[in-house]
Amino acid sequence: MRIPRIYTPAALTAGADIELDDHAANHVGRVLRMQPEQSIELFNGDGRDYPAILTDVGKRHVRARLGEPVTNASESPLQVHLGQVLSRGDRMDFAIQKSVEMGVARITPLVSERCEVKLKGDREDKRLRHWQQVAISAAEQCGRARVPTIEPVANLDDWFRQTVEDDLRLVLHHRTEKSLAGLDTPQRMALLVGPEGGLSAEEIARAEDAGFLPAALGPRVLRTETAPVAALAICHWLWGDGQSPGA
Repeated sequence: MRIPRIYTPAALTAGADIELDDHAANHVGRVLRMQPEQSIELFNGDGRDYPAILTDVGKRHVRARLGEPVTNASESPLQVHLGQVLSRGDRMDFAIQKSVEMGVARITPLVSERCEVKLKGDREDKRLRHWQQVAISAAEQCGRARVPTIEPVANLDDWFRQTVEDDLRLVLHHRTEKSLAGLDTPQRMALLVGPEGGLSAEEIARAEDAGFLPAALGPRVLRTETAPVAALAICHWLWGDGQSPGA
């Protein structure tokens, strides 16, 4: 049986007893139906995994005793900040989940001219919490040491200013013949992906004026939820850890 990996925001110390938060406790006790003396693996984003033994599993609480931490080497040296324009239905969930699996460091949901999703107030807060949980679950599943942050929703121009210090900034669109080949190796990069209808010509021009390079992933038009996954796979192959054994 595979040992479940569980994220917790709590501080973790070898030998300590810890009570899991409500969400993690529900997953361990009600979903997985685990019992005392069974093993789990905890992580809190500090780059290490903490093997643990369940000591108490109740209907409303779960406690575990932590073992010695183990360094987790699953994080790529390439730090990618994804700007993903909001999409309808479960497409945004898919884009976030798969981008986390592919090694993204941060994700900012964006609004653009052709964006058909409108989020305000409580609805926006609820979606951000949901997307952060999607990222947590993806990190648990794929064995990552850190959980990417889902940033507040931003417009394009504000996001351009947030990424000004990144080594490389790319805007994906199929109306260019420029590829990723031949670019210098970055350590930090920003990647802009448009909505279902694509970025407008004016938005692409604004991105280029802000220092973004246009790039295409091939002759085919990719869906908004497919584009970040394909781009991240290529970027980590070229400049991250995609060519390492077992990656």
